[in-house]
Amino acid sequence: MSRTPGIEVELRRLETLDFTTLKARWRSVTGRAAPTVVTRSLLLKLLAYRVQADALGDLDPDTARFLDRVATDRKFAKAKSLPMPDKVRAGQGAIFIREWEGVTHHVMHIADGYAWNGATYRSLSEVARAITGVRWNGPRFFGLRARENVR
Repeated sequence: MSRTPGIEVELRRLETLDFTTLKARWRSVTGRAAPTVVTRSLLLKLLAYRVQADALGDLDPDTARFLDRVATDRKFAKAKSLPMPDKVRAGQGAIFIREWEGVTHHVMHIADGYAWNGATYRSLSEVARAITGVRWNGPRFFGLRARENVR
């Protein structure tokens, strides 16, 4: 964090505050009372995150929605790993490789969608359908989601 010495100073200062003062700091930062069932350690981490997010920028809306979904969807409660949002795992320039019926297919994520076999498609699902001739969830077909039904 050498480019942001103010944040480093604030984070070090937060570590020295007692629980009551951390709760007061939480109120001044968020405008709300600190959660009632929270430890000093967790409140310190929440404040540290908030200070950094305020200074450097918070999560983008897609990531925030994904995290909200993971936090509230019961199917993730006992999961050993979580699926990554498609955008995080596969930005522009990513190349997806999938073998289908003995043929290896290369698909590139470009600004306008996905390029495969000399054509541009709006989604990975459209590419998967062009390859297989049937409807597929494109991210699943290319291994970005659980593969339980992939042949």
